[in-house]
Amino acid sequence: MTEYLPEGSRIHTTENMAAIRSTESLMCAMRKKTVLEARAVVCDSSHNLIVDLPCMQGIIPREEGARGINDGTTRDIALIARAGKPVAFRVMRIEQDENGAPRAVLSRRSVQEECWNNYISKLKPGDVIPVRITHMERFGCFVDAGCGIPSLIPIDAISVSRISHPSDRFRTGQTIKAVVTGFDMGKLCLSHKELLGTWDENASLFSVGETVAGMIRSVEDYGVFIELTPNLAGLAEPQPQLRTGQCASVYIKALIPEKMKVKLVIVDVFDPDTPVTPIKYFTDETHINKWRYTPAKASKIIESVFE
Repeated sequence: MTEYLPEGSRIHTTENMAAIRSTESLMCAMRKKTVLEARAVVCDSSHNLIVDLPCMQGIIPREEGARGINDGTTRDIALIARAGKPVAFRVMRIEQDENGAPRAVLSRRSVQEECWNNYISKLKPGDVIPVRITHMERFGCFVDAGCGIPSLIPIDAISVSRISHPSDRFRTGQTIKAVVTGFDMGKLCLSHKELLGTWDENASLFSVGETVAGMIRSVEDYGVFIELTPNLAGLAEPQPQLRTGQCASVYIKALIPEKMKVKLVIVDVFDPDTPVTPIKYFTDETHINKWRYTPAKASKIIESVFE
């Protein structure tokens, strides 16, 4: 059974490297319709992708470059952006180029269409899937949900704690989990914050009287919001010359579930010198029906329902 993984997941596997190593192994993969991966080294002026194969040159013609290229629902930037990156494909045929050298004609589109029909289109709201971050914009992060098929996690769906840019939370190429929220105009919609725990789950990691490290996410006239975890932030009294993105040592003055508040006192502030920390997920489930962030005692309700 084919696994519909984000592009780059199989490029260095023993099976993939063996399949693209020689003309004979490539022809065998063609007969078996095996999904392979290699690196697209060039997107030419006609938007064909030139693929680096050990045994010969490969080419993905523009019309075979991505699902939706032929009907215009996918723009050519999706092809241009693949230069230098792994691409998934099947071998359509082996022919001779204008100089008589062998050349493999490949299809990325057929792999994506199969991935959509057999995997992505069958996903239900609440399903938890692995995705890989491809690039980030201020409004959210784009991910590969399988075989190069893109989806967007909006910035307000990344975590409860607000961030100014997805790079505050992720790095390009990182594999994360995401939860399916539905489909919109033929596109997969995803969220992330529901996997990062409730207020109670995050607050249970801390105790009143502790001094811990946090990240300054917002500096307002009335106070400073400091993130303790991606789904838990607290408020400290304002101080001069603080900046978003600085780290802070904070004393936990109070945890107030009924108001979903954490009161903090800033002890020290310093510039960060560590990379993005690994993500802590609070569930190993492959499907969730409902997520309620709000503690039982709180009047304001924050929840996501997938049923």
